[in-house]
Amino acid sequence: MSTMAPAQTLKGFRDILPEEFYARAYVKEKLMAVFEQYGFSPIETPTLEYASLLLGKYGAEADKLIYRFTDAGGREVGLRYDQTVPTARFIAEHREQLPGFFRRYQLQNVFRAEKPQKGRFREFTQCDLDIYGTTSPIADAEILSCTYDAYKAVGFATVVLRCNDRETLITTLSPFALDSVSIHSIIQSIDKLDKIHEEGVVDELEKKGMVRERATEALHAVIASKPSSALKQIMDRAIALGVDTEALVFDPSLARGLDYYTGMIFEVSVPEYAVGSLGGGGRYDKLLASLAQIDMPAVGVGLGFDRIVEAACELNLIPSHTGSSVLVTLFDDESIGDALSLAHMIRKSGVAALVYPEVAPLSKQFKYANIGHVQYVVVCGPDERAANSVTVKNMRSGMQQTIPRSELITNITSQS
Repeated sequence: MSTMAPAQTLKGFRDILPEEFYARAYVKEKLMAVFEQYGFSPIETPTLEYASLLLGKYGAEADKLIYRFTDAGGREVGLRYDQTVPTARFIAEHREQLPGFFRRYQLQNVFRAEKPQKGRFREFTQCDLDIYGTTSPIADAEILSCTYDAYKAVGFATVVLRCNDRETLITTLSPFALDSVSIHSIIQSIDKLDKIHEEGVVDELEKKGMVRERATEALHAVIASKPSSALKQIMDRAIALGVDTEALVFDPSLARGLDYYTGMIFEVSVPEYAVGSLGGGGRYDKLLASLAQIDMPAVGVGLGFDRIVEAACELNLIPSHTGSSVLVTLFDDESIGDALSLAHMIRKSGVAALVYPEVAPLSKQFKYANIGHVQYVVVCGPDERAANSVTVKNMRSGMQQTIPRSELITNITSQS
């Protein structure tokens, strides 16, 4: 005998209620408008891929977080873990149909079987923006500029792009690397500087096997380094593209822990929202070769979509959603035909309208309009029907008036 499933979401997953949905839709619309303005093309990849495509691409620990199973056809499949690996497969499969310099953006959900925490879910939205097929610093600058404009379009007053050069970081740290502590291991520790501070980084490097004095020297060497000529060129071109000079900050300790970065790296922050980075990216010229045997350079950014929405809500940047513009009430059984006809007329004019689904006291219907943030309530009772008129109440101003039915559309559209 089967047991009924509990009426709750799976742990680590969530429902999106209407108010949050509208906030997410608003942010998505703003971001996509900027992406399109910069000439990026949208793509989507399947939720399911062959497990063999996903496994071994992210490291042993990440492999444990991939949702994978055997489907009804006996195939080993996995849920999309990120968008980078599926996009590498996408480019390999459709390369002949794509332009030489392919600019793509992608907004889709990904799935990770990690331990749920506050603000972290097992299903969440990733928003990626990439340029494939060129090593030109103009492409790097375009990514910086598009990223900056996208965050500004959402409404953030101040956007900071902290930049560094991965090659400079590796050159600076090469003299400090050991057989037991690789350059990448040192970079991963230094990447935590803003969270655990200097002493914490030195402590971690010492635990990894570095002599404390050498660990301190390595950290100070990084902090004292200057922007490379390549990074200066990229930042200058980003400024030429419209990025405010003050928004571009050289941060020599920025490391971006992922090993595949090969050049410019950056992270996005909003000072008014102190929770952490809202996105980041950089150049990764060899990743596609390792993922899909494609020799194709690339530069891109991952915008933290869920965090952007959270920050925008916290800073009151999301316009309040007013719901449907008009509620057509049902006064009595005799008014139903007229009410439905009115709703049809309003909708045909391009204005959103809903009909209260049953005859009820008008006070109850007005309360419903208030809860749903409806701007206008239309009443067509016996007196209005006899005079071929309607009564309209503006729920925001409180003004109520009875007007000829023929003037209804003009009345509600002129006040909106």
